Amino acid sequence: MGIDLGTANTLVYVSGKGIVLQEPSVVAIDQNLKVPLAVGEDAKKMLGRTPGNVVALRPLRDGVIADFDTAELMLKHFIRRVHEGRTLVSPRIVIGIPSGVTGVERRAVMEAASQAGARDVYLIDEPVAAAIGAGLPVAEPTGNMIIDIGGGTTEVAVLSLQGTVLSESVRIAGDELSDSIVHYMKKVHNLVIGERTAEEIKIQIGSAYPTHEGDDATMDVRGLHLLSGLPRTVTIKGPEIRESMAEPLAVIVEAVKRTLERTPPELAADIIDRGIMLAGGGALLKGLDTLISHETGIVTHVAADPLSCVVLGTGRVLENFKQLERVFSGRSRNM
Repeated sequence: MGIDLGTANTLVYVSGKGIVLQEPSVVAIDQNLKVPLAVGEDAKKMLGRTPGNVVALRPLRDGVIADFDTAELMLKHFIRRVHEGRTLVSPRIVIGIPSGVTGVERRAVMEAASQAGARDVYLIDEPVAAAIGAGLPVAEPTGNMIIDIGGGTTEVAVLSLQGTVLSESVRIAGDELSDSIVHYMKKVHNLVIGERTAEEIKIQIGSAYPTHEGDDATMDVRGLHLLSGLPRTVTIKGPEIRESMAEPLAVIVEAVKRTLERTPPELAADIIDRGIMLAGGGALLKGLDTLISHETGIVTHVAADPLSCVVLGTGRVLENFKQLERVFSGRSRNM
């Protein structure tokens, strides 16, 4: 099995079957009984809407495990679901993790997967997995640049010959873009909105670069008015949301520029020829490819299926295990 253990979504790939599961990384727990009530999509619907004894948690923050027990519960649930409830299955698992995580964080992921029933656990850096999933020729001696913008981390990497030449990981991605919308609505419109509403705004009218359709887009947003304390509806426009996200987007662009500055000249020449590849859910933000092209002067493409790149990459590695064995950044074996 290949798993993309993401801050926002977890995807599972099974050899021979393809992607069999794509669910939000959310677990709802009954605090009195200490049992999970829902995992994935059902739990996401409960975010911000639970009674006192139920909490809806996201066990991953910034691409790493923040709540170990809940992450283990979630992994167990997903592995069981993929195998239709059969318990005696101990699969070989390849997990994509951010390249900037520490040794302790790597061990936490391995431990959680082992406890969840894996036989062997292999770790692969997300940019490498995303590049393989996006169809980039990572095994060849040419430079490929990939930007993987997930929920919690943005990974910028230059790859060649199945390895990472250099990479940078910034803990600013989709979640921070949503947070900046929450702060903007509070500061400018005195309106308090939740995480889910902010995400809907970002998807519907958010953009990273001025576009004709995006600038005319409007949306009615409902939330609590700070001054009156009562529910209120406010109409917002596309350019406002772009302005609210400008700061986190600038951090991502800076990371790309810093990586390009450190790239060896031969590989930099390859990147100018091939362009930059965008993957991850953040790549779906309208105009982001145009913004990066404008700032770096290099053509930027969005992968065909940006959300699935990492998990498709882990799947390809599983299916071509011998040829691609060098891409792993860590492994554990249960004896």
